[in-house]
Amino acid sequence: MLTRIFTPAAKPLGTVLVIAVLLQACTKDDQLHPLDRVDAMPYEKLSDYGLFSGPLNQLQPAPGVIPYDLNTPLFSDYAGKARFIYIPSGGKATYRENEVFDFPPGTILVKTFYFDNDQRDPEAGRKIYETRLLIHKKTGWEAENYLWNESQTEAFHYVAGKTIPVSWVHTDGTLRTTMYHIPNKNECKGCHNKNDMVVPIGPKARNINKNYNYADGPRNQIEEWTRLGLLTGTPPLADVPKVPVWNDASSGSLNDRARAYLDVNCAHCHTANGPANSSGLFLDYTEHNPTALGICKPPLAAGQGSGGLKYSIVPGKPEASIFIYRMNSTQPDVAMPELGRSLVHEEAVRLISDWIASLPPAGCE
Repeated sequence: MLTRIFTPAAKPLGTVLVIAVLLQACTKDDQLHPLDRVDAMPYEKLSDYGLFSGPLNQLQPAPGVIPYDLNTPLFSDYAGKARFIYIPSGGKATYRENEVFDFPPGTILVKTFYFDNDQRDPEAGRKIYETRLLIHKKTGWEAENYLWNESQTEAFHYVAGKTIPVSWVHTDGTLRTTMYHIPNKNECKGCHNKNDMVVPIGPKARNINKNYNYADGPRNQIEEWTRLGLLTGTPPLADVPKVPVWNDASSGSLNDRARAYLDVNCAHCHTANGPANSSGLFLDYTEHNPTALGICKPPLAAGQGSGGLKYSIVPGKPEASIFIYRMNSTQPDVAMPELGRSLVHEEAVRLISDWIASLPPAGCE
């Protein structure tokens, strides 16, 4: 057909061959599954990716899309979260002990935020507000956000950010409300920042090392990803680190649960190569230097964020510790973490207060 349209008299043979190759490449690309057309992302609608089967708001993963969970997650105003990962066919993540796994280009991390109507009864329904994607392109990770419509049938690409009212019945039976903030693209980059590059936060060995209740039964996620060929370099499970569940006393000591909470909620900024590295406050789970952890450490430039207090942590005295002052605040320039919450995480404040109270006196004064 190309020969009839582009005859040698009309077009040189080289032009015919170039056009044929380009048409063949376009046709081949069009035949790819939307999840494998990374260069065409972001798409306008969440459904365009083909991440889910059936009604979109049921969040039933399509073949090749794997649900997962974390031992201790980031707090986001009591929102529930549904997490999924897609690793392209033939691709493998490389195990790293204390860092986020090294994921291949084409990987997509999916996190959907919702509020149960009644947090005491998941069967009472929920409302989904946003889905965040981290897409690993050849040039690095890109953060994209999708805002769900009122009818819960679709989510649309949204880069500007938005604050919307949400309400739910809390675990204590009270009606709670807040102005829930959906971050803009730059705010996403602000949290997912390491060495000035966008990176994931949650999928580290210590947080993935847990059972997940798959459709056909519970299995350890590290072992399952390895079995599926999605993860390579995995050591024996007994050698894989694990953090406890922050609010489950049976899963670990008070110290370890407090450190797990600070690790996932604070250490993405407060680490040696994070955006808050100039503070000298490093809250990674593997940090062992007491001063770096805030014990008897004066703030470098907290301003009003210090509340007139002298030290980040005063062992035995949570009421004298800047940590508790800032966790108890929702005031801009005081509240920590700076992004991702409009409410005080009351249960976490109690956890960190109990931890500080349990620390042996260190003679800060």
